Amino acid sequence: MNKRKKIAAILTTYFPNSHADVIATKYMKGYPTDGGHISPRVDLVSIYLDQIDSRDIGVDLAEEHNVPIYSSIRRALTLGESELAVDGVLLIGEHGDYPHNEFEQHMYPRRYMFEQICGVFASSGRSVPVFCDKHLSYNWNDAEWMSARANELKVPFMAGSSLPTCWRQPFLEHPLDTTLDSAIAIGYGGVESYGFHALETLQCMIERREGGESGVVSVQCFEGKDVWRAAESGQWSLDLAEAACAQIKNRPDTSIIEGCSNPIIFLIEHRDGFRSAVLMLNGYVTDFAYAARQGDEILATEFYLQNGTPYAHFSYLSLNIEEMFVTGIPQYPVERTLLTTGILDAIMHSRVEGYRKLETPHLAELSYQSYQNKLIRPTAPRPEGATLE
Repeated sequence: MNKRKKIAAILTTYFPNSHADVIATKYMKGYPTDGGHISPRVDLVSIYLDQIDSRDIGVDLAEEHNVPIYSSIRRALTLGESELAVDGVLLIGEHGDYPHNEFEQHMYPRRYMFEQICGVFASSGRSVPVFCDKHLSYNWNDAEWMSARANELKVPFMAGSSLPTCWRQPFLEHPLDTTLDSAIAIGYGGVESYGFHALETLQCMIERREGGESGVVSVQCFEGKDVWRAAESGQWSLDLAEAACAQIKNRPDTSIIEGCSNPIIFLIEHRDGFRSAVLMLNGYVTDFAYAARQGDEILATEFYLQNGTPYAHFSYLSLNIEEMFVTGIPQYPVERTLLTTGILDAIMHSRVEGYRKLETPHLAELSYQSYQNKLIRPTAPRPEGATLE
């Protein structure tokens, strides 16, 4: 009989509804899903906590579930001994008291934490699967280093957002090698923090186009009235955005232009000539959506997140992470998140540097193929069953 895998959680901070809570807590309490409550197949055996928030719940939860909190990343991975003693690592470097830089990027220490993790792998002579929550880093150089180091040490590596495994209504997933002409994702929230989610919404769909993802040659950010001017000049498609928004159940009766006073758009040009975009509509919607043009047809869907406890979209993300811990094989390519990290970094620079178009030769050769295996995800249009607990 196979032994249960031992998992370490490397966390920045742990308060109610933080990413540590909505992910790591499920590895102790189980995963609420539409089909019922699922118990973990792995054991969370150690925690490293970088900051103790005034609202902290991590210390008490760890004590309740007999999970020791260690004083360093190395000790959390070695369980206080000298060699790697776990079978997988959750790296959740989201939330906490960390500065922003001049490009309004939140400087979470994900590379530093991953570097410490890889140090233990290197000195122990073996590697185990790692999941990095959200984008790899706030800047491209660190993200590229993380990817290269993972390859060097043969680390099974996954990263990213909960958006690719949340509810879709109507359900839409492009078959591999689907012919697409253009695409857009709708988002809301902070330009960096939620712009990343919108980028992953977009990329998890368009990576399945004919030929796979080819890389990105340029990006540009516009804000305010310049967004509508860019649509008028043909740089992005307003009717595609309207088709995506039409799938959002909780949307106002007004048009996009009437309802959003300060839109932000990310324009993305891919190496194969494909063009895509992310439209952030703060004040108009509080959900995500996607639309793609396929000849004369527009295909569109809403990406729905559960707004409140138990944030069960993170159950489906966690189940896919757990599958990697059990099998040693990532459920989907980390290159997706490496690319979205690079796009987001360039967008933040474009925005601060006068909204200029930025060539991205460092992203132009970042080609990859989407997953072939079926992911663990909900099939109902909205949360039901145990997800409503």
